[in-house]
Amino acid sequence: MTKSGRTGASRGRFGQALSGIAVAIGCVLFLGAFVMGAVLYQPYTVPTDSMDPTVKAGDRVLAERIDGEDVRRGDVIVFQDSVWGSVPMVKRVVGTGGDKVECCDKQGRLSVNGKTLQESYLKSKGPDSQPPFKATKVPGGKLFLLGDHRMDSVDSRVHLDDGDHGAVPRSAVKARVDAVAWPTSGLGMLARPGDFSALPGGTSDPGPLQPLIVAVVAGAALILGGAAYGPIARRAGRGTRG
Repeated sequence: MTKSGRTGASRGRFGQALSGIAVAIGCVLFLGAFVMGAVLYQPYTVPTDSMDPTVKAGDRVLAERIDGEDVRRGDVIVFQDSVWGSVPMVKRVVGTGGDKVECCDKQGRLSVNGKTLQESYLKSKGPDSQPPFKATKVPGGKLFLLGDHRMDSVDSRVHLDDGDHGAVPRSAVKARVDAVAWPTSGLGMLARPGDFSALPGGTSDPGPLQPLIVAVVAGAALILGGAAYGPIARRAGRGTRG
């Protein structure tokens, strides 16, 4: 075998080894992120339009399984409470234990602990955009929930005369919505609203969904790229030897 043939064969073996390493790393990334995503996240179908325009009836969302103690104001949560019904529901947290929630001022805006909120996520704004309700204090360990479509949402306002003033226990929380997966027209991550950042406790940190998606995509690219490069490297090595 000539020197060039040996060099070509070495390059071919190196290429095949590199291909195998790429496929192996890709499998770890792809499968690891996929399994972790399945453990941390659960898909839900939104039952009503009460959270329009953030999510609409029939939308398929990805929600991170979390403990109710980790919920912050502004989070869109999936919860289930027997007082509200027998199926999981999706609402936005606007108040937590100890908060004073009130609506509305002359511009039709909600306030929490005396802070007026702009609520950029609402379906509509203005003096007639949401029904007013009397000031209420959220009991400790509870959450005050409203829909983003205030004129078409059965939420904490309906239960104000209940023992917990319309609030639900944190233990009722099943998950926090991080993204819309379907339809593709609404595909994307849900932003954390800045309205609540100045209040004690601030807003929650984003979940790990984006890094997991990046890992899945990168893993798939390495698997496909490595699998395609392997045969090329083998042919190159055989061609040089010949």
